[in-house]
Formats: sequence, structure tokens, C-alpha cells
Amino acid sequence: MSTTSDLVPRAMRGDPDAFQALIHAEKEKLYRMAYVYMRNEADSLEVFQETVYKAFKSISSLQDSRYFSTWLTRILINTAISFLKKNRNVTAMSPEVLEHIGDSYQLQLEDQLDLLQALETLEEKYRTVLLLRYYKDYSVKQISEILDCPEGTVKTNIHRGLSILRKKLKGANCDDPRNSYL
Repeated sequence: MSTTSDLVPRAMRGDPDAFQALIHAEKEKLYRMAYVYMRNEADSLEVFQETVYKAFKSISSLQDSRYFSTWLTRILINTAISFLKKNRNVTAMSPEVLEHIGDSYQLQLEDQLDLLQALETLEEKYRTVLLLRYYKDYSVKQISEILDCPEGTVKTNIHRGLSILRKKLKGANCDDPRNSYL
């Protein structure tokens, strides 16, 4: 079994099997992230497939193999944002979205829907940093690298995004810190 550190250089040299193994290791995280942006299976799959295609075509341009995962996440985010701008279709939030986000929070269904709907109303810069920080568990440094912006900007956007979410969710468990999920 090859490790990621072995596979990335092989994929960069054009080994399709190595690239496939790398994508296989990342596919669940990528799909969940796409689903958070797209909110439906068909569009999420399309963004996922487009991301894989773009990554395969440009893997040789990856500058540091240690950052394969962040590089791939950046491609996915840019692809999702482009897709949303191009299509501008609004999809109603469905309870099945909760299955794809992961089980990092054990919130009740209504609270999860409230949180997801509030996330959707945020400006793109706040939504993206919050998704990367709290749904993908990236550090501020990793988010900074993915988004190609200073760490201070990432920290500011996380703080402001959380503040906006707290205001939007006031009364939905945010008044009591013991019940708060923000």
C-alpha cells in the first residue's frame, strides 16, 4: 500500500493509477464539501467530477506535493463557486443535506437546518472559511494556503462570520453558551 507522500510524486509524473488512488482517499471529503455548496446530489457530483478532471489535467503544475489535499480543495471551492455563479439556481434545503455534512455536530434536525440556512445567507468569504474550519477541520494556516490569503484575513473572516451567524441564530440556542453550537 502506497502512502500519499509516495503517490503524489507518481501522479505528478503522469501515473493515472497513483492519481486514482489519491482521489479515492479524498473522495468523501470532496463530495461532502461539494454538497455543502451545491445542496443537491446532481450538482455536487458534477462539481466533484469537474474538480477531478481539472486536478488530473493540472497535477503536473502542483508545486509542493505536501499540499496535494489543500490544492485539491482549492480547485473544488473554485469550481463550486464558478458553478453557482454560472447557474444561479436556488435549491430548497432538504433534510438529506444533513447526511452528507458529517456527524461532527450532534444537533437536532431543526438546529442543523437553521445553521445551514444561516450559512447560506453569509457572504462567500465568510461561508468558505467557516466551512473549511468547522466542516473540514482545517487549521487557519491551511485555510490561508487554500485561499491564498494572509492568516490574519482568515482569522478575521472566521470571527466576523461567526458573529454574523450568532446574530442570525439569536434565540436558536445562541443565548445560552451551554446550548450554543457556534
